[in-house]
Amino acid sequence: MMQSSRKVRELAGHLGLAAAALVLSCSVVRAQVPEPNEAIAQRGHYLAVAADCAACHTAPGGGKPFAGGYGIASPLGAIYATNITPSKTYGIGAYTEAQFARALREGIRGDGAHLYPAMPYTSYTKLTDEDIHALYVYFMTDVKPVEAKARETALPFPYNIRASMAFWNLLFLDDTRFRPEPGKSAEVNRGHYLAYALAHCDTCHTPRNAMMAEIGSKALGGASLGSWYAPNVTSDQKSGVGGWSDDELARYLKTGDVPGKAQAGGPMAEAVEHSFQYLDDSDIRAIVAYIKQVPAISDSRDTAPRDAYGKASDRETAYRGLPESGMSRGERLFTGECAACHRPTGKGSPDGYYPQLFHNTAVGAPIADNLISTILTGVRREVGGHTVYMPGFGEGSYVDALSDQDIADVSNYVEQEFGNPAVKVSAEDVKLIRSGGPKPLIAKLGAYAVPGMIAGGLVLVGLVVLMMRRVRKTR
Repeated sequence: MMQSSRKVRELAGHLGLAAAALVLSCSVVRAQVPEPNEAIAQRGHYLAVAADCAACHTAPGGGKPFAGGYGIASPLGAIYATNITPSKTYGIGAYTEAQFARALREGIRGDGAHLYPAMPYTSYTKLTDEDIHALYVYFMTDVKPVEAKARETALPFPYNIRASMAFWNLLFLDDTRFRPEPGKSAEVNRGHYLAYALAHCDTCHTPRNAMMAEIGSKALGGASLGSWYAPNVTSDQKSGVGGWSDDELARYLKTGDVPGKAQAGGPMAEAVEHSFQYLDDSDIRAIVAYIKQVPAISDSRDTAPRDAYGKASDRETAYRGLPESGMSRGERLFTGECAACHRPTGKGSPDGYYPQLFHNTAVGAPIADNLISTILTGVRREVGGHTVYMPGFGEGSYVDALSDQDIADVSNYVEQEFGNPAVKVSAEDVKLIRSGGPKPLIAKLGAYAVPGMIAGGLVLVGLVVLMMRRVRKTR
């Protein structure tokens, strides 16, 4: 009952803050800038890299570091990252360390307004006090202030009511710090901390419920991430990465490329480019050690590991000299759009720059989301000073803008010839991915979502109060 009482007090505090934020648009205590400390700032910089702060808080195409403006795709609409430079006008320069910690751990800004969980405070809440301090020193003393306002998030009603996040947090935020797991090695516990508190792997790889909160019982079991699908990375031999060697996992995190297995695209390519490639090898090994012992979660759709499907094609010799009418539409599209780089055999380029299509997780997965997204948006990642690039064939492509039916046809050819033959792609599938991917229940409910969440929160509070009264009567 003490925990229930604490929840009631927390809710009252959230509501009070929300009301204050509406009345006082800016009520920030003047921050005392910490004394520069090179060693602490360097540690803070490393932690910021491990937490992948730059990927979201730096606008693509030459944006100034940490000045915000990157649009994070969500089923509810684009959520734009804020300016987190030490600008006192547009950034976090006026934040006290306590306000900085509260933003990271509770998703509450210095002015009392709530952040959306696209900012992974549900993971950062596990950060230690020492790491929070190091991050604060780094951002306040080493990051250059950018005196520019980042683009503001403008979600449609009712999602623009930030105060509703108080109820979401009450229901779903586990505001506790990381605790090493007894019986696990120091390396595994270090990897656990890195994977969850900093790299927030769970944010993408853990499926979510109808209210977009992580389902803890399915941790790292794979989840839809808008147009992309973050795959199962548990220790399962077929559905997860249990069949990967430690060296393969480490190479993937460091480079995003494991020939004959997988290549990083979309959000994972960004994580490799901005974060993982810069981590110490010992920390990469720690993450691998943790991932390899995560309880296995299997998917009945997986009859074999995703990288086990397919073989090189001999179709080129079969249709050489035949009239074009002897080829399927998907095969013609593949020949015209894909074969120049991936070769008609699907073996890719000899130097490995263009990957082979068989024994490739994007083509062997039980769903084609990542294959479709790769064709639509392409791939770009810069690792070790080298850029890997594949153009997209979506709307506005400078190569060739393909229709939904075109992409469905070429995807089906690739799946049948090089990948998982059980996967079938329709034009409707492509249309869904092009529009941002599957929508969770909260997005489908629209105007009813937030009122429903508030009503649910009030019912929960009412039940707690009722239980407390009954306890008093029995005394």
